[in-house]
Parts: sequence; structure tokens; C-alpha cells
Amino acid sequence: MANNIESFQSGDLALLGSNLPHFWRSDEKYHAKDSQEIINYIVIQFSNELLNESFLKFVEFQRINDLLKQSVRGIRFLEPFSEKAGKKIIKIARSKGFKQLILLLELLQEFGNTDQYRLLASELYNEQEQNFSNDRMAKVLHYINTSYQQKVELEKVASIANLHPAAFCRYFKEKTGKSLSEYLNNMRLSYACRLLLERKLSVSQICFECGFNNLSNFNRTFKKHTAYTPTEYYTEFHR
Repeated sequence: MANNIESFQSGDLALLGSNLPHFWRSDEKYHAKDSQEIINYIVIQFSNELLNESFLKFVEFQRINDLLKQSVRGIRFLEPFSEKAGKKIIKIARSKGFKQLILLLELLQEFGNTDQYRLLASELYNEQEQNFSNDRMAKVLHYINTSYQQKVELEKVASIANLHPAAFCRYFKEKTGKSLSEYLNNMRLSYACRLLLERKLSVSQICFECGFNNLSNFNRTFKKHTAYTPTEYYTEFHR
């Protein structure tokens, strides 16, 4: 999401502001050809016109107004609040008409009142300076997030954005705060950590499964970002 990459799990709850680039991808077992795994999720979308400036000027909407301003960086709500709010979200999904609208406003007010949350995009990321009026970045992120396990060529990604490679590098760094290689490494390392915790593959298997082209590069990059070698990371979390 924006310049943030991390794992997600069952019961997670997030609020995303308008035009915030995001992409959720489940573990590979969910995408296997004969997979029986099922994902259930609820998405609630509402127009900016629902709570326009006229409404947000009222003191009663101050907490919601502050919430919406923070949402440009993405908000992840924490337990136990997220579990409680999740029940209300199910009620909203099952309701209709005026009752659904009232429940949504109540939920947003609860979001605004809780301190059990954290912002996802870094402080350096300023949505106000980003222009996602077209789907260029969305196409780029979709390609990267579905191809990071293979070799990703700069020229290919740049062509998706319809930019010269040098111009694309500047564009991508401006939008995400990371270079393409840094972004890819974060994706791959996040997946590697998940696989190491699952204990189903060897370190060398995980290396190539995550898109690294050789074991020494994988070990070096992993230690640089986590302070552990993959083997040390595995041992540390399975004591």
C-alpha cells in the first residue's frame, strides 16, 4: 500500500483514503490450480460526496474529518478494536438503505475515537502530492505484485508505464519513495519471512521461490534488512 509492504492475516481491518494505491495478494497456496482454499472479505466503498465539506464543518463531524485526513496514508486498526468493529461491518453489509447509512456513520465515528490503529504509509508519503488520476501506477503495481517471484526487467515495467526507463525510475521513486529494486526486494523478503515461518521449504528453495536469482545474494539481502541470515531467522522464531 503506497510505500508500505507488509503481511496481512485473517480479521485485519484497514481504511484507505481516495486514490491510495494498494494491492493485496494472498499466499501462493490460494492461487494453486487445484486449491480448495477460500478467502472471504468485505469491502465498503463510499463517495467523497457522502461527507462533503458542508457536513465536515460541523463540530459533530470533527473526529470523522480528522480520520479521513489521516486515511490518505492508510490506517490499519488493531485488536481488540478491529474485532469489535468487524462485527459492525458485517451488520453494515447485511443492511440496506437508511439503516446501512447510519451504521456506516457510527462506524466512522468509532474509527475516529479509537487509538488502536497505526498509519501504513510513511510520513514521507504525501498523497496530496501524488497524481493518480490515471491508472498508470495501478498497472505498474499490479504487474510487480504478480510477477515479483520471477525476474522483473526494468524495461518491461517502464513499458507498462509508457515511460523511458530513466524517466520511469524517477517516476517510481517519486510515487513510492523507493527504487524499483528496493520495492522488489521488500516484496520478496516479506514473502521469504512468511515461508521461513511456515517451515515447509528449505532456505535454498525459498530463495528461488521468492524471486532471488542466487543464494548468496538472497542471504546478503536478507541479513541487510532483518539483521539475521535466513537460517538465523528460522532458528530465532522456532526456538
